[in-house]
Order: sequence, then structure tokens, then C-alpha cells
Amino acid sequence: MSPLAGAELVRTPVQLYRYLLRCCKLLPSAAMQKHYQHAIRQSFNSHVDEEDPERIQMIIQRAISDADWILNKYTKKK
Repeated sequence: MSPLAGAELVRTPVQLYRYLLRCCKLLPSAAMQKHYQHAIRQSFNSHVDEEDPERIQMIIQRAISDADWILNKYTKKK
């Protein structure tokens, strides 16, 4: 199952983190993968103390849509 198919299963920040790291594996170059993995870690760490469930869901939805956009951008160039 591709990571994109699992987006609807993401409910918690840890699930989001793992989902986004799996998405990175679909990027074409190792440098790109490392760049986005670093960005994901930084973002996760900056939001780790977030407690508002509504805000957490907003962050999850935004991160998934951003990941979809990035993957579409780089996989369409083939």
C-alpha cells in the first residue's frame, strides 16, 4: 500500500510523522529525501507541545495536503 493511500488513517501526530517519512521515500533523489525528512523532524519538534485537538487536526490536514502537493510536483516531472 502506498503512503498516499494511508492518509485517511492518520489520526495522531506520531502517525502523521511516520506517514510523512514514508512519503519521503517516494521522492526521486536522496538529497531531496534528506531535505524533507529534516523539515518534517523540525516541524514535528516545533509542534510537539501542541495540546488543542482542533489545532492538531488542522496541522495534520495541512501536512497531508502539503505532502500530496510535493509528491505530485516531483513525480509528474518524469
